[in-house]
Amino acid sequence: MRFTTRPGARAHETVLSGVAPALTGRGLVKTYGTQRALGGVDIEIGAGEAVAVVGPSGSGKSTLLHVLAGILPADEGEVFAGGLRIDDANETARSELRRTRFGFVFQSGMLVAELTAEENAALPQLLGGTARGRALASARDWLDRLGLAGKEKHRPGELSGGEAQRVAIARALGHRPSVIFADEPTGALDSRTGRETMRALLDAAAETGAAVVVVTHDRDLAAALPRTVTMRDGRIDTVHEDSAGVVS
Repeated sequence: MRFTTRPGARAHETVLSGVAPALTGRGLVKTYGTQRALGGVDIEIGAGEAVAVVGPSGSGKSTLLHVLAGILPADEGEVFAGGLRIDDANETARSELRRTRFGFVFQSGMLVAELTAEENAALPQLLGGTARGRALASARDWLDRLGLAGKEKHRPGELSGGEAQRVAIARALGHRPSVIFADEPTGALDSRTGRETMRALLDAAAETGAAVVVVTHDRDLAAALPRTVTMRDGRIDTVHEDSAGVVS
């Protein structure tokens, strides 16, 4: 059964299929000085679900992503990942969670310039203690699936913007996370390359069963995902579901 979420929904109000949601946020509040970035947000994202979070600058969408990912602590509220509460965990535990259960794709890719594509893609696995040969083999497999066969030894400066983002996607997927967070993943790309990159991300995530949370200014891109959450003034304004779900 598919998870459904409406504005203000709580986890206990959602009909489950026996699997805990990938992410749940309850009553999330985050304030910077006198500015409230999140004003009591409730959100639930099902396992394997792809969700776009949109809204004007300053609406709180990136803050919401960072709080759900355990990068920023909320001032109030609770965050659960796969049924495990993470907002009250210490930074060491949250860092371990981000490294083992979450994957990240950012606007600039954030690749390490000195490393090859396969080394960048393998980095989370290497940091997690996976043997180098095994980690690199996994990285090469993902690079091949993402259309980068033959680019394994290239460094970021030798790749196009779209190729670099595909390396970032391979890096995010290599350890088979339960959730992938993508913050403006196509923001630095032209429209065609952006659509191709987003399609590659969604297809790869579907293959692994990972949920995907995408923060984007691109309304056309957001409309192609199965669910769009619109934020305004630190709150969820609207939720749109059952779009075509196709990035063409």
